[in-house]
Formats: sequence, C-alpha cells, structure tokens
Amino acid sequence: MDYYSTKITALIEELSRLPGIGAKSAGRLAFHLIGMPQEDVDRLTDTIQKAKRTVRYCKECCTLTDSEICPICASPQRDHAQIMVVENTRDLAAYEKTGKYNGVYHVLHGAISPALGIGPADIKLKELMKRLQGDVDEVIIATNSSLEGETTAMYLSKLIKPTGIKVTRIASGVPVGGDLEYIDEVTLLRALEGRTQL
Repeated sequence: MDYYSTKITALIEELSRLPGIGAKSAGRLAFHLIGMPQEDVDRLTDTIQKAKRTVRYCKECCTLTDSEICPICASPQRDHAQIMVVENTRDLAAYEKTGKYNGVYHVLHGAISPALGIGPADIKLKELMKRLQGDVDEVIIATNSSLEGETTAMYLSKLIKPTGIKVTRIASGVPVGGDLEYIDEVTLLRALEGRTQL
C-alpha cells in the first residue's frame, strides 16, 4: 500500500538507488527537496545536469574533471616524474588533503577482481602504461589493502618493473588511535615490516 502520492513514491525510489541511501534516508531527502524553495531545487537540478554533461576523464591521469586536463596534471609545480596510482578519484582527493604529495596521479577507476569479473582490461591500465613511456622515475602504488587492491598492486608491479621504473607501495599498518589487540595479524605484520627509524 502506497502512503504517498505516485510522484513522491517515484522520487523516493529514485533517491534510494543512490549508493548509501536506504529507504528511510531517501524518504527524508525526498521530503526535504519538496520543502525547498523552487529556486534552490532548480539550482540543484541544473548543477547535477551540468556536471553530468561536462565531467569527463582527464587526458593525462584519468581523474574526473570538467576540462581536458585536470588542474594537477596542468600544474608546472608538480613533479610529473612521480606518479601515484590510486583506485578512484576519492582516493586522489584524500592524498591531496594531506598537502604533502607533490607528484601527479593516475586513477584506475577500479581494481582487479576475478571474483567480480573485473580484469586488467576493465580498469585504466592501458592509459598508465602509455604514460610510462614518457619521463617517469617512480610509480607509487596506492591501491587499497583489500584483496582486490593487493592483486592490482602485484599485477602493476610485475607489469612495470621490466621497464626499469622504480615501483614502490604505500606503507600500511596500525591506524592512529587504534588498539593493537583489535588489529588483525596482516595489518600488524605490515606495520612491523614498514617501520621507520626514529
């Protein structure tokens, strides 16, 4: 039995298709949108439509951008000989927030996962290998420490090492504020292996 009009029900259904939005959150969002002033709703829908029409892959690093080349790749202040490989644009943003990395990126838009039917041809590996034909000194593999991320890192390492380019992997280990007793063995081992001198 429908509690709402067909238009409200349709809006809730569409919003619930978004990742991380369940039926209750979709309902709250739907009623919030309906209660908003018309000009705010128009601005929101216009912004969504413009983003959908104009956002594309950067020709260099494959991140999402609204210009041909993203601001990071276009910057002459960045070290273009150092490429950090990440799984998605959100990972790139996380590293940028640290303000400590001055190289450029390459966004794979996924990770190799045989279980899900995602192979090397399904992510932006071809584009990365093309970039490596240029003047590149180091590739930093910054994929997640999940099974898929590790598989992708191993595959990348085997693919890149024969080119003579230095390949490194980000360290992973104990999170700040984490209690050792609750951390799994693999993470503890990584923390031990990635230790640095004080």
